[in-house]
Amino acid sequence: MSKNLNRKGFHLLNNWLIRTVVCLCAMSGLAQSEQRPHIILFISDDHGWNDSGAYGDGYIKTPSINQLAAEGMKLTHAYAATPLCSPSRCVIQTGLMPHRNGGHKFGTPIQSGIMTMPEYFKKAGYYTAHFGKFHHNPRKRFPYQHIRKDETAAASFLMNYKRKQPLFLVVCSHPPHTPWVKNEIYDPSKIKLPPNFVDTPETREDRARYYSDVTLMDQMLGSVINVVDQKGWKDETLLIYTTDQGSNWPFSKWCVYDGGLRVPLIARWPGEIDPGSIAGGMVSLADLLPTCLNAAGEEIPAGIDGKSFLPMLRGQRTSHREGVFGTHTGNDNGGPGIANACPARTLRTEHFRYIVNLSPETPFTTHITGCKSGPHYLPHWDSWLKKAEKDPHAAQLVRRYLKRPQEELYDYRKDPFELNNLASHPEYAHVMKSMRVQLLEWCESQKDTEGVKVLNPLR
Repeated sequence: MSKNLNRKGFHLLNNWLIRTVVCLCAMSGLAQSEQRPHIILFISDDHGWNDSGAYGDGYIKTPSINQLAAEGMKLTHAYAATPLCSPSRCVIQTGLMPHRNGGHKFGTPIQSGIMTMPEYFKKAGYYTAHFGKFHHNPRKRFPYQHIRKDETAAASFLMNYKRKQPLFLVVCSHPPHTPWVKNEIYDPSKIKLPPNFVDTPETREDRARYYSDVTLMDQMLGSVINVVDQKGWKDETLLIYTTDQGSNWPFSKWCVYDGGLRVPLIARWPGEIDPGSIAGGMVSLADLLPTCLNAAGEEIPAGIDGKSFLPMLRGQRTSHREGVFGTHTGNDNGGPGIANACPARTLRTEHFRYIVNLSPETPFTTHITGCKSGPHYLPHWDSWLKKAEKDPHAAQLVRRYLKRPQEELYDYRKDPFELNNLASHPEYAHVMKSMRVQLLEWCESQKDTEGVKVLNPLR
């Protein structure tokens, strides 16, 4: 009888211990889930993907970007969805590609009924703030709780932030968008120009001013990093640096080449991301929203185009996407000779980029070619035209920029600066066919009627 009572007592005690352990584990999990990170996105404007020390430029001064890469992870294959600022920022803010969110043309608004970053994070219990360039429409659809046009005020805001809520902060610098600051730092003769540039004194002078503006932006980034570290927030903050699209140079902004779509992307989160790590997996800026939500412990919205690359940041995966798509509609601002009406669609895989230009008969005009005065005028283009009168290499580059064929294909293993179009080469016919079909199917899924109309007959 006593043995039975002892056995019964043992079972009661054992059950109580099990329930207690389960309860304590649940409480511990709750406590961990409530300790969500602060999240800071620093998005610059028109910064070329390899124009920093962290990405291989040994002359440009970018100590803050370099520090972030040393303390976090550098992604080497991140891509904007479109090579213009407002459409690209709408993708970042919604996790939806341009034709699905509606803001695929410069300055056009997103469709009604689409949730945006501030709505997602406010619903998740975050306090939301936005500093600097606010370039997505309509403004009421992006209801950040605190908005300031001056990006330099972000550091002061951070220093004085005392709310108990976790913070979701977006800082959008105007540099290095034109007009560029006066160069007082760089020797133009020491700047290494890429092979798809025409080497003229004007090119080097403009490049030095662009470098100076990149350095100015880097200082703004540094002020944010410093405050985070001074407040003791370093270990509890996911801090991401990227840009909206490529730099304001020929074959970059407005173009669906790597120069226009490939972007720097660096993430720091001590304890979650290994310092000094590098990831070569392909990601889209559409992936930023779900990645940040994932880091906050939130569910990823169903039906968006973006996919969380948090497992890659944590070193749990080495790849993310097999390819990334890109689209360009154009812009009307600036008037004749400046506005761009040369839409294009593209697919980038590890080794190849396929492009279909929807209006190859239209000359490729931009602010670079058409702006002849004022703060955004860049003298280098006119110097390219003048040199092209006698120099065959300059003439070839000018022709390539102004006149686009219907289809383009580039092999990055042999041609990283996209100088040799392989679209008509028979040995690449199978690559062309496969990438055409993939791009067509993507355009169909995006309800991109213009892209479908041009790609269907090419199939």
